[in-house]
Amino acid sequence: MPSLHFDPPVHPGEILREQFLEPLGLSAGALAKALGVPRTRIERIIREEMGISADTALRLGRYFDTTPNVWLNMQTDHDVAVRARELKRVLEAIRPRAAA
Repeated sequence: MPSLHFDPPVHPGEILREQFLEPLGLSAGALAKALGVPRTRIERIIREEMGISADTALRLGRYFDTTPNVWLNMQTDHDVAVRARELKRVLEAIRPRAAA
């Protein structure tokens, strides 16, 4: 049976900060204004204190010419990796169903 291994989770806020805001010289406030959201929302995301909602994903997708799913998939991958680490022992105790 393969062991469970999950890479360290990368928060989408880290990606937003390091691959979008910093290279573009864009502040959280400027992005928030362009997206029509509170500045604190973007600040909390880039500080990795909150995740990206469907609403925010739609706005980021439009602004950065990506799909909203890019942002939502990053969030889902992060959430699954974090939860998998928390449940490691529980998951290892579950025996996979044998193939029929």
